[in-house]
Amino acid sequence: MLDFLKNLDTILENALNSLGLFGPILGCFLILVESILPVLPLSVFITLNFYAFGHFYGFVISYVLTVIGCNLAFILSRKILNNRMSYLTKKYNKNKLLGLIDKFSTIKFNHLVMLMAFPFTPAFVVNIVSGSTKMEHKKFLLASIIGKPFMVYFWGYIGVTLIQSLKEPILLLKVVVIMIVAYIISTFINKKFGLD
Repeated sequence: MLDFLKNLDTILENALNSLGLFGPILGCFLILVESILPVLPLSVFITLNFYAFGHFYGFVISYVLTVIGCNLAFILSRKILNNRMSYLTKKYNKNKLLGLIDKFSTIKFNHLVMLMAFPFTPAFVVNIVSGSTKMEHKKFLLASIIGKPFMVYFWGYIGVTLIQSLKEPILLLKVVVIMIVAYIISTFINKKFGLD
């Protein structure tokens, strides 16, 4: 396993070379799809984009596509699930799970940004639950714009699994610093736009 992880650069480069131009295009498309279908490994697609386009363009492309994908999932969830969730919440108001989902619309802006910035948060769940509540799209959009660059940076530059991160404490320290920066930015934006 360790040998495989050490040779990840070579494996990715070989995969990209064998796919040619279709590798990066596929990686970009799958980033969008991952926001709706949670079975796909977003970290791998972001890493592929970093390898294919370089650090700067790989970051920008992955960031833009991640934000678009999250908001697409939010909108689809809003159109498909919102009315259904409202009905179920009213009908089964004693159900704690549905109550928690309904309360998610009142989550503080800072906390939403932190959820989106943290690399190990299941983005699909946040996207779908946010869209199925009464949360304003403006709040979700701004949170994804502020939070997602930190997540993309983490997976793009580090491109490692949770196990590797735990073995290298400096990586976890970077995540903490990234989260603090995201929190400070979200506090400023929240005060400016009054999103809570």
